[in-house]
Amino acid sequence: MRRRRLAAAGEETSEVNLTPMLDVVFIMLIFFIVTTSFIKESGVEIERPESSAATPRPDVQVLVAITPEGAVWVDGEPVDLHRVGPRVAGLVSDDGSVVIQADREAATGVLIEVMDRLREEGVEQVAVAAQRSGA
Repeated sequence: MRRRRLAAAGEETSEVNLTPMLDVVFIMLIFFIVTTSFIKESGVEIERPESSAATPRPDVQVLVAITPEGAVWVDGEPVDLHRVGPRVAGLVSDDGSVVIQADREAATGVLIEVMDRLREEGVEQVAVAAQRSGA
């Protein structure tokens, strides 16, 4: 009988309370979600031309990229040049804007054709992206 009492008294359950640790993890998760800035990318690597008059456009709804080879990408997916107008018109709202990121080595004719196809579909707010120069 004495052994049972000693065994019962010696058996202390040692559990780790995880609640404070989970609280800290959730608070850190919320902090990182709130402070993260979500940058919309076009899906391809573009080297933008430089301009001293470039201004940021935070209200961009759709990004259109033109590669040096003349390929057109809309929000990270390749699109045929002839279908870029209807595709972008379906993505942009009435007050939304479109920014075209043309590589500095891209042909100007492709840029003008993309802009024409967007205007044919009723997209009026079109801007061309440029990198702000150090001057």
